[in-house]
Amino acid sequence: MSHAAKPGASPAVKILGREELVRRFGRPRTGRLVFTNGCFDLLHRGHVEYLYEARALGDALVVGVNSDDSVRRLKGPGRPLVPAEDRALLVAALGCVDAVTIFEEDTPRELIAELLPDVLAKGADYTLDQVVGREQVEAAGGRVVLVRLREGYSTSALLQRIREEGR
Repeated sequence: MSHAAKPGASPAVKILGREELVRRFGRPRTGRLVFTNGCFDLLHRGHVEYLYEARALGDALVVGVNSDDSVRRLKGPGRPLVPAEDRALLVAALGCVDAVTIFEEDTPRELIAELLPDVLAKGADYTLDQVVGREQVEAAGGRVVLVRLREGYSTSALLQRIREEGR
């Protein structure tokens, strides 16, 4: 599965609309596609290690990033701190990420159903029955993998520390 951007290319070339994403990474395809998603509001070490571990599960990694409206509905009125286009660019800049798309829905269920990745990766703070899109992926012959989280790394904890130190 060779859809990677050219070395030295702007990470913006990895940010794709849904139609282009499905055209390039949907079925039929060669290689094993891994999909994950998240808000990635303040990119930190925990995110980076999680994404590299997810990428190791296949031949290409596609990341769905929640839109600003989606993050607000999920996290509250003070979020996101960083606009979706910026969050997507930061995720796309990682060498382990092959493509990024921004999705408007509260969950990526529709996007997952369109892509039907071979591996759906989520953090181990979820249980298998909580993973959105699991049914579609497993029905298509794929699998769900819960990736371990790095202790002490979370956007919420980082924000709390910033608030406490700012007093």
